[in-house]
Amino acid sequence: MLDSSGDGLRRMSRDLRAAASVLRDAKNIRVVTHIDADGITAGAIADMTLERMGKDHTVDFEKKITDEVIRSVNSWDGDVVWICDLGSGYLSEFDRDGLVITDHHVPDPKWRGRQMRLDSFGGLQHLNPHSYGYDGSFEVCGAGMTYLLSKELDPSNTDLAHLAVVGAVGDFQDSNHRRLVSLNRTILTDAVATGDVEIDDDLRYFGRDTRPINQYLQYSSDPVIPGLSDNPRGCLEFLDSLGIPAKEGSHWRTWSSLSEAERERASDRISELLGPESDQAFGEMYRITRYDRQTGLGDAKEFATVLNSCGRYDDAPTGLRVCHGDVDALRVAEENRAEHRKHISAALSYVRENHLLRERRFIQWFDAGSRIRETVVGIVAGMMLTSGDCRRNLPIIAFADSDDGVKVSARAGRDLVDRGLDLSSVMKTAAGLVGGFGGGHTVAAGATIPPERKEEFLDIVEDLVSSQLERRSRHPDGLSLA
Repeated sequence: MLDSSGDGLRRMSRDLRAAASVLRDAKNIRVVTHIDADGITAGAIADMTLERMGKDHTVDFEKKITDEVIRSVNSWDGDVVWICDLGSGYLSEFDRDGLVITDHHVPDPKWRGRQMRLDSFGGLQHLNPHSYGYDGSFEVCGAGMTYLLSKELDPSNTDLAHLAVVGAVGDFQDSNHRRLVSLNRTILTDAVATGDVEIDDDLRYFGRDTRPINQYLQYSSDPVIPGLSDNPRGCLEFLDSLGIPAKEGSHWRTWSSLSEAERERASDRISELLGPESDQAFGEMYRITRYDRQTGLGDAKEFATVLNSCGRYDDAPTGLRVCHGDVDALRVAEENRAEHRKHISAALSYVRENHLLRERRFIQWFDAGSRIRETVVGIVAGMMLTSGDCRRNLPIIAFADSDDGVKVSARAGRDLVDRGLDLSSVMKTAAGLVGGFGGGHTVAAGATIPPERKEEFLDIVEDLVSSQLERRSRHPDGLSLA
């Protein structure tokens, strides 16, 4: 049960109780969830919750909500469909009894006009932080909302809190403050209390458990470390200058394997190199204690990457098995992770070497065609934005071919959102005007559009972005454009 101080939390507690009642009464339940780390952890939490309740249920993974998915949900003849980390952007399209949604994306604005009619079905339970005054881009994720419902169903389900922490980190919800905050913090407290998560104050770069220390420093970005990032020789010289052996015998050491004194020396020197940007590089990291460091599951960032590599390469069920603690699934997951790393590296090189990045006045964009998988083009766009390869003061739009049109991924820095940018609104509006559909978060959103209307789509996106930013500049107190 949530602490019910505040109107938003009181309403959320009420809705959690109502949704829990619907699930308890159901004889059979179909879980539909997303394929990224947040979606897989959300699906795993729902799956394990229903297993413990003895409910007949299935788990289906979807890349996105499409017309086909909507028809499938509406026509399913079972008792309840529980949609995790998806669904909020399409509320007005669902018309079935027995629907539970635990999501964190910006809700469908059309739903407001149909809300009373939808509620008349008696089966729509929509649990979304935006409905209670919270921001779903950093205060709680889809796995977090799913966990809160799981905990409402049975308080002993706090042993699933670590999965919600992994989902939040996989969704970059700790990036803005360099720690988890708000409702995510409440969930983190549960995970720490069960002993499943430990909080480390550390460098926040990826790969502290599994990357050789020279590569850990070489591939550091956001912020870039002068003299170390993208400089393999400089990284070895840096370690040598501090008296830190890069190898132990014939084996490369990792950042985590350094002694406390060694990490402190290296951290102090990195702080000096970063200067004013030092605060951006340090913060909280989350250790998943039930897994050994070498498995790639001992750190929340790396755990999330394992899950992403499964989902993005059409193997989300393996990610689900990993969440269940299936050790045999780790071998398959490692193959997926290796493929993921290879494809991301090749994708970044393809964009850079072919000079695909283009700029307009208010946006920048690239079209990867069929050379980058639609499931990872958003990751590539985000990495481009934080790597110094493009302007950080412009949102980036990325196109990739997909089976049902062109996949669009949009990313922006938090500073632009603070100035009034809402990529969810931009993607939904622009896609709708060209015969597609879209949605997401203020800082990260996506769409699917007809291939022949990309230029028109870009024109509309630029107009929407410019109007949002200019309107906010005319109203410094901040008028919402959503």
